[in-house]
Amino acid sequence: MSDLFEKLRATKAWKSVFRSGSFSHNLGKSMAIFNNFFLHILPVKSRVDSIRFTATFYLGFISFCLFLILALTGIYLMLYYHPSVPKAYWDMKDLQFVVSSGVFLRNLHRWSAHAMVAVVFLHMLRVFYAGAYRPPKQFNWALGVILLIITLFLSYTGYLLPWDQLAYWAVNVGANMADAAPFIGKKMKFLLLGGNTIGENTLLRFYVLHCLILPFVASIIIGIHFWRVRKDGGIQPLFSNKKKND
Repeated sequence: MSDLFEKLRATKAWKSVFRSGSFSHNLGKSMAIFNNFFLHILPVKSRVDSIRFTATFYLGFISFCLFLILALTGIYLMLYYHPSVPKAYWDMKDLQFVVSSGVFLRNLHRWSAHAMVAVVFLHMLRVFYAGAYRPPKQFNWALGVILLIITLFLSYTGYLLPWDQLAYWAVNVGANMADAAPFIGKKMKFLLLGGNTIGENTLLRFYVLHCLILPFVASIIIGIHFWRVRKDGGIQPLFSNKKKND
């Protein structure tokens, strides 16, 4: 078996994929990570403090997993949804009573959205109390704040899509809050609703924001966020077990 593996590694096809050479020494292992598109954000070595559960409580990883769950379930739900009035409401009813496992997938999407808002907020608190907003990590902290805002907007825009009474009046409250802003309040409300009242333009606008624009922007910023964690020196643990000198 080992001879077959060695012959495979000697082929041009193997070398075209894995250009780092041997994995038997640290340089080869480092180059394997640096030259791999899917592994380049991973560190070659990690401190023991940074990989303990109490260091980060895995809040960033959980947030990313919830984002993936929302993306996958959202794509499935899009197959059975029309962003039009009143078809959107009846599509939700079809998901509840007609579509196989429709209730499960819709609830999985909804509860994952609620959980993501809570976990991202807790992640921000963890980063703040660990002091990971200090130099040289200010830019990544700003990216995290932007991701928190995008998460809240994703939750808010998705709230209208069922087009029921709860969704209608919740979005109406949010629009009136925007209207109360000084100087630009009315323009913000008009831009948000696509008109002066909540209607089909609002539903279509929220659908495009929720399913296309915000996830696309979030995906790009998440990639930059992960990359900057490594470039800025790795994770800042909340509790360090390193002994301090007296």
